[in-house]
Amino acid sequence: MKHLFKTTAVAAALGVAAISNQALADQALVPAQSAVNFEAKQMGVPLKGHFKKFDAKIAFDAAKPEASKIHFSIDTGSATMGAKETDAELPKADWFNVAKFPQATFDSSAVKALGGGKFQVDGTLTVKGNAQKVSLPVTLTQSGATTTATGTLPLKRLTFKIGDGDWKDTSMVADEVTVQFKLALTGFGKI
Repeated sequence: MKHLFKTTAVAAALGVAAISNQALADQALVPAQSAVNFEAKQMGVPLKGHFKKFDAKIAFDAAKPEASKIHFSIDTGSATMGAKETDAELPKADWFNVAKFPQATFDSSAVKALGGGKFQVDGTLTVKGNAQKVSLPVTLTQSGATTTATGTLPLKRLTFKIGDGDWKDTSMVADEVTVQFKLALTGFGKI
């Protein structure tokens, strides 16, 4: 009887773990309701753009956020600023060098709950083969079955060699770039 109880307890624990892992595996990005925007300044004038294609692989556990894992990728060739001439320059070697580096990625290394739906997500951002540690403030809100993650990340473009060559001169295009995201996600439990 004792052996049967132990076997049943182990089976139940494995079943709960499998259900929990399946729930995490069901978390998904809803691209049509999501956006990744960026803003830079050229000669002091704000210029806005966005990426049309991006994806996320997320395993977020609200009960244990420190165990969460996030992988986010952006197709750099999908960058647009809404002007034909500018959009033709962005894929070139001096900017995103899409032929050699078709994706920018973010991989989390730590997720920390700050309370009130706010989290600090640390990880590595890699753009054009240049990897940098970043700390990203993220706010999660829920409406029905959708969880929305929002945040802003200020970057220095030259750190990632974006705007290389003649474009290194920051009097023309500022070094500071702000990336803003709004990611609609499904499959999350209550946060």
